[in-house]
Formats: sequence, structure tokens, C-alpha cells
Amino acid sequence: MTAPVLVIGEALVDIVVPAPRVPRNGNGKSSAAPGGFAANVAVGLARLGVPTELVARFGTDAYGDQLGAHLFGNGVQLAPGSVDPGSRTSTATATLDVDGVASYQFDITWDPPAMSLPRKCPAIHTGSIATMLEPGATAIREFLESVVDQPVTVTFDPNARPSITPDPVPAWATVRRLAALSDLVKLSDEDCRFFRPGASPDEIAAELLTAERTKCVVITLGGDGAIGVTRDIRVEVPAPAIEVVDTVGAGDSLMAALIAGLNKRGLLGAKRLAGLTDDDLRNVVDYAVKAAAITCTRHGADPPTAADHLAKWGS
Repeated sequence: MTAPVLVIGEALVDIVVPAPRVPRNGNGKSSAAPGGFAANVAVGLARLGVPTELVARFGTDAYGDQLGAHLFGNGVQLAPGSVDPGSRTSTATATLDVDGVASYQFDITWDPPAMSLPRKCPAIHTGSIATMLEPGATAIREFLESVVDQPVTVTFDPNARPSITPDPVPAWATVRRLAALSDLVKLSDEDCRFFRPGASPDEIAAELLTAERTKCVVITLGGDGAIGVTRDIRVEVPAPAIEVVDTVGAGDSLMAALIAGLNKRGLLGAKRLAGLTDDDLRNVVDYAVKAAAITCTRHGADPPTAADHLAKWGS
């Protein structure tokens, strides 16, 4: 069996509140669905055929049972200690506006179980609240520092949450520290505006690429697609025209597809993106943007399978 990608971070239940009087956003009633940054990425990877192990923390309450069934049903392996009968399962309230764009408020605690690197693990992915909220944030940083010499690719998505870290200055300092331990960093244009107001996406990419280890930065631009930047390459990929239902989980679907695309090209593990070409980067970012687009045509965090992607886009 192929060694799993290790995903570290929050698994919770999304309580989605639709915009009033907008039928395409649902039936007007709130709904509870499995979610959370790390859980969404893990499910996205598994649906794209990439073996995945998730380090999380949730309880055995009703929400936890719902979350566990969702992860198990999608083939995600849980790291030991991720299910804790003494924990309460965290929630995120996602309120949709008339365009289907979500804003979030969190009821969350983050104290992860002990972390270890699976044998021959090709990649570690982390980010979002899990890298900002103590005590788990320190545990993740120390874990990444402990594997810095291991033959594993590290990817990082800070996924800004102003309700958790309202001051962008220390938050950006944390991002820079973790980005320096990562081979690939992915941000959204919203992240850029929060962390570095006034700086362009290209300026932020250049800043992150000053770290010796960081080889690639991908910045998503909403309906305008995404850019991928290395020290030698810059690609722009447009987003396909779609009718947006909501944006819940779209960035997580994109992140999962980035990792899956790099894995398919043999660029993870000890390679750490070495040999990444212009065509590689363009094709991987295009694949990821299209995965996010499929998610935006669905209610909630519902990433595509490889078969969904093939049926919709032919690749």
C-alpha cells in the first residue's frame, strides 16, 4: 500500500446559514455538515485517489459521530488519538451572502494528539486555525521542525481567519515562520489582503520565496483563477465560468488537488518539487482551479472525485 499523505488540523462540523431569500443557496434553513480545513483537504485527497491520514481532534458526541462517519466513508485514515471521548467536537458557523460567499465564526479548541511521520510519507499538509491556535499551533511548528531533514514535502495554507487572529502583524510573522519550513505555500487573495494589506500577490509570493526551503507559492484569485510562482516560473490560470452555489470548502478542494497533481507527477517526497517545470506548474494549478470550481457548484464542502473531474473537464 502507498504511504499516506499526512494532513494535520481541524476537523469540525460546519453549520451553514444560507442567505435569506436566495433559493440557490438551499431551502432557507441552516444545515450541519462535516467540515474543517484539514478534514476537507483529507477528504479531497482521498476522493482524488491519494491515501491520506488525518491528525485531528474531535469527540464522540453527535457531531463527532457525524464527522467520523464522513471521514471513514471517504476512506480517510485517522491518526491515533484523533477521536477523543473526552473532547467536544468543534463547530464553524458559515454564513452565506447573496453571492454564496461564506464568512465564518468558530467555536473551537485545538489540542492535537501526538504526531509522528508515517513511513515513506510523501507529504505533510497543514495550515489554517490549527497553526494559529494554541496549544496545537506550537505542537505543529515543533513537529515540522523535527522532520525538516526527512525526505518529505511540506505544504502549507495559512487560510486567514480574522475572527481567530484579528491582528495581522503577529499572524503574518507566524505565517512566515511556518512558510520557511514548507516547500509549497498556498494563499488566497483574501489572505493576502488580510496578512499584507497593500501588497500585491506577486510581492507576497516574492517575499515568501526568499526562504531557502520554499520553492513554490500558489495564490488563488477567486473567479479570476490562480497564479503559481517559483523563483524562475510564473503561470496564470483562469477559472472556468460556473454558476456559484456557495464557496464553502472551495479553497480546501483546490489545495487537495494541488497535492494530488504534484503527487501524480512524482514531485513529492524527497524531490520536494525539484524539477518542477512550467508545464507541470500550469497543469497542476489548472487541475486544482477546476476542482475548486466543481466544489463551488455544490452546497457545502463537497470536493470532487477523480471521476467527477474527468466527467466535467475531461482530465
